[in-house]
Amino acid sequence: MEDSRAVKIEVRNLSKHFGELVVLDDISFNIHKGEFLCVVGPTGCGKTTFCNVVTSLLPVTSGSIAIDDDAIDFKKHNVSFVFQEPSCLPWRTVYENIKIGLTIKNIPEKEIPDRVNNIMELTGLTRFRDFYPNQLSAGTKQRVVVARAFVTEPDMLLMDEPFGQLDTSTRFHIENLLIELWQKTGQTVIFVTHNLEESVYLAERVLVLTPKPTHVKEMVDVRHLPHPRNIADPEFVRLRNHITDLVKWW
Repeated sequence: MEDSRAVKIEVRNLSKHFGELVVLDDISFNIHKGEFLCVVGPTGCGKTTFCNVVTSLLPVTSGSIAIDDDAIDFKKHNVSFVFQEPSCLPWRTVYENIKIGLTIKNIPEKEIPDRVNNIMELTGLTRFRDFYPNQLSAGTKQRVVVARAFVTEPDMLLMDEPFGQLDTSTRFHIENLLIELWQKTGQTVIFVTHNLEESVYLAERVLVLTPKPTHVKEMVDVRHLPHPRNIADPEFVRLRNHITDLVKWW
């Protein structure tokens, strides 16, 4: 299926070595503006290394990452990262946690309240505005983290298994919230997960990685499935089974 959107992120011949260990091996792919891309692969294939390299938290061994045709640069580009571990600051309220990214990026103070209030409304957090993290459930804390990432309107939002510690019911609720937020804001999202059903439920395309030395095995297009998706739909099941077969390495 053709995609008429402009290319937002371009990864070319990306490799990452740790001494003699080759983790990422010549990875290339594009992400379109406003796309939701999921990344999956077998356990130990280097998904977290992939996150750290794509966001330039770790230097590349070779290859390049470009945003809007320019090499990724934190002084120029706005990159948000949602980690696996809970990352709300315990001494800040919900409002203050969401606000911090805007303050760091020197957004004019007069603009901040409207932006924070809007994202709290979109994520159902308005009534928790003055709560501290220790007063919140695990799912609500993750909503705060997601809101904090989206409010800065990033060029690239990378999420590294952010819902892995949630129970099934809470995760399903947060996944639906995430899709609604992505559709309303049009952000470009890279979502790394070990949950293959989650990847088909969320993504427009699923990038499947191989075991180490890791390269791209296949890019699976799932855009023809409309959101919200029905996990019992025969096409959903077919795609989930196909991706499962791709990830199997035993």
